[in-house]
Amino acid sequence: MDHPQRLLLPFLAAMAGVAFLSLMDAFMKEASLAAGVYTASLLRSLMAAALVAPFWLASGFVWPRWSVMKLHLERGVVSAMMALTFFYALTKLPIAEAIAISFVAPLIALYFARIFLSEVIARGAIIASVVGFAGTLVIVGGRLGRSDFDEGAAWGIASLFFSAILYAYSFVVIRRQSQVAGPLEVATFHAGIGGLLQALAAPFFFVLPDGDALGAITIAAVLTIVGSIATTWSYARAEAQVLVPVEYTGFLWAALFGWLFFREEVTMTT
Repeated sequence: MDHPQRLLLPFLAAMAGVAFLSLMDAFMKEASLAAGVYTASLLRSLMAAALVAPFWLASGFVWPRWSVMKLHLERGVVSAMMALTFFYALTKLPIAEAIAISFVAPLIALYFARIFLSEVIARGAIIASVVGFAGTLVIVGGRLGRSDFDEGAAWGIASLFFSAILYAYSFVVIRRQSQVAGPLEVATFHAGIGGLLQALAAPFFFVLPDGDALGAITIAAVLTIVGSIATTWSYARAEAQVLVPVEYTGFLWAALFGWLFFREEVTMTT
């Protein structure tokens, strides 16, 4: 059992990572609405890789061995698919609602941590995660009962659930990565591999964004790097079951940023 004082800094770092990535979601929703989901996601990944790679190279990098590279490749593929489906959902749903529905991910992540990382999940974590899942069902039920529920909202919810499964699995990969690679290396390959994978479809889907969208994507890329570094640092120092519940703090940020950026109201059920 980890001593509470040893967990404080990883816990705070994980909270900061959630905050940075929640703000990134707001900028990505703006960019996705303006330039399209694919273009925004592709440029975010490529920009993030271009920004962080020089710092990794300057840190006296060592090229990762194949066992580590496989983890980088695995997370890059998972993250690329996760990002595309999540950013698509953001174009169909309010940010706070989308984040709240995606909170099924921490529940799944706890069981993935047990299966793939052999972590012993505390009873309190299981109870809390079940309560969180119940909240997700309330939110989805509230959305289904609203008059503005249409085909777009249905696709958004379906896309969110798929993204949530990938997001939950990504916690397993992050935990493994953090044990064998530093934050700068992880951030570089996370963004780079995801960007290169998405770039395969560029001839078919890429659209040149305007200046405003490009600015939003650039800010999102910086926030992606900072959030990734904070998350990797924290997962190197605490078990997934300790840090995964921190994801629920993202709802507060999502509600705030959704209101500030898009004047989105938080529904009663949410």
